[in-house]
Amino acid sequence: MLVELSKVEQRYDAVLSVIRDGLTISEAALAYGVSRQSIYRWMQRYEQGGLAALAERSHRPRSCPHQMDPGVEDRIITLRRAHPSWGPIRLEHQLGRDGLKAVPSHMAIYRALVRHHLIEPKAKRKKLVTYKRWERGRPMELWQMDIVGGVLLADGSECKVLTGVDDHSRFCVCAGIMVRATARPVCGFLAQAFERHGVPEEILTDNGKVFTGRFSLKPVEVLFDKICRENGITHRLTAPASPTTTGKIERFHRTFRTEFLGGQIFSSLRVAQRQLDAWVSDYNTNRPHQSLGMATPAERFEARTDGSIPALEPDLRLITDERSGEDWVSRHVTVNGVISVSNQALSVGKHRAGTVVDVHVLENFLEVWDGPELVKSVLRTSKGVVRKKRAEVH
Repeated sequence: MLVELSKVEQRYDAVLSVIRDGLTISEAALAYGVSRQSIYRWMQRYEQGGLAALAERSHRPRSCPHQMDPGVEDRIITLRRAHPSWGPIRLEHQLGRDGLKAVPSHMAIYRALVRHHLIEPKAKRKKLVTYKRWERGRPMELWQMDIVGGVLLADGSECKVLTGVDDHSRFCVCAGIMVRATARPVCGFLAQAFERHGVPEEILTDNGKVFTGRFSLKPVEVLFDKICRENGITHRLTAPASPTTTGKIERFHRTFRTEFLGGQIFSSLRVAQRQLDAWVSDYNTNRPHQSLGMATPAERFEARTDGSIPALEPDLRLITDERSGEDWVSRHVTVNGVISVSNQALSVGKHRAGTVVDVHVLENFLEVWDGPELVKSVLRTSKGVVRKKRAEVH
């Protein structure tokens, strides 16, 4: 009957074949199907500790030079439990801000969080090939605005919040709580944002009734649209069922819900607004943003070319062309397809009624542009040119 030998017995036989039977190391290695180094190692262990030394040993290394320091790992776990929404990249940045000299990589931090069961590993969602990130090139070019709910008061009511972020910097320009999202409180918070930060070139919203009346059964100009028109702001709307168009404000809402709301109930509207203002201030000035290279929104928003806040205009917006120094103005096309520039009426077609066109104001001509299309070019015959010439004569 065949009996299978244990590993210790096989190693002992291999050692005896060299010591007792006189086989060479190479012959013993060939006979037992192992390497010459294994025979040498078994013989050395047998000489040092006898038969017991041939037993199986752990292959774990005695030391690991790149292993994370226990104190650093404890700091990471403490930060994570205090801020459950912080990921590995945010934790890595915070350790650097705290003055840690040897900051571990975000992947090392990720593995530490997995070891302590603070992250559940899961497959990443595959990014669509057609997906592209976009942002405006400078602050105050575009604001994204929306309304979000979820602010609960002690009396059982739920309030709404008008939120707005600058597209380039992710700076929160507006966060106002109201009982109901009607025209007056929404536009009141919009006006406060203008007074505090200035007038943007464009505002992007969804098709909510408080923002626009263009898609009503009988199209009307709501107060929000009127304010944008009177201040020369291009009001852009998202396509139906396209929430990714306002992706930055939707991402802000996710942070707002997890870091500010968190299911808490506020005693009054005033208390909720005061706490929201404090949270927004911290979000703008202290909280690093991963999409901004871990800079804060305020650092990007304050990097304006001239540092000034544009004044409110009644019905036009002057745009300076940096390449030529000439002026552009925007005009809202009336229902009969007419615009007015420097007291000069121009017809651009009834099919453009309700749209906004740009007018390039040259020395002697007016060029009307609808996006990239040149609609018409006409001679300036307005009183403004006459007055300018008279002033030059005098």
